[in-house]
Amino acid sequence: MLNILIINGPNLNLLGEREKDKYGKTSLTEIKRDCLSFSKEHNINLSFFQSNVEGEIVNEIQNARNKQNCLIINAGGYTHTSVAIHDALKVLEIPIIELHITNIYKREDFRHKSLISNVVDGIICGLGAEGYTLALKASINLIKNEN
Repeated sequence: MLNILIINGPNLNLLGEREKDKYGKTSLTEIKRDCLSFSKEHNINLSFFQSNVEGEIVNEIQNARNKQNCLIINAGGYTHTSVAIHDALKVLEIPIIELHITNIYKREDFRHKSLISNVVDGIICGLGAEGYTLALKASINLIKNEN
């Protein structure tokens, strides 16, 4: 069984309520449900985490070192500002996928720069909530290619 962790950063707990024109109507609870369903079908032990607190996200990344086979992270606004999350991700020796619901390159200029992209194995952006299950599918392939 594969162990995969999905980390969600600030304000993602408000999906389905905030900026529906950008993020859609799907809530984080619905995304989690879809991911758990996918995981069950593909023999994945999925952990799903969300925090608005940078230090809690760093702790979760550090805890993944010896427990997870892959990490998927939607760092939200911390994507563009957090050296601490970048440094925590650098320590991991497992595949990492950066995920964004929107296409960050079609948004404000400050969102075009990701501080974590250079330490991840792949990036999914602009595909809406479906990006989560696509990231899980990609995780399976990354883990297989690693072994």
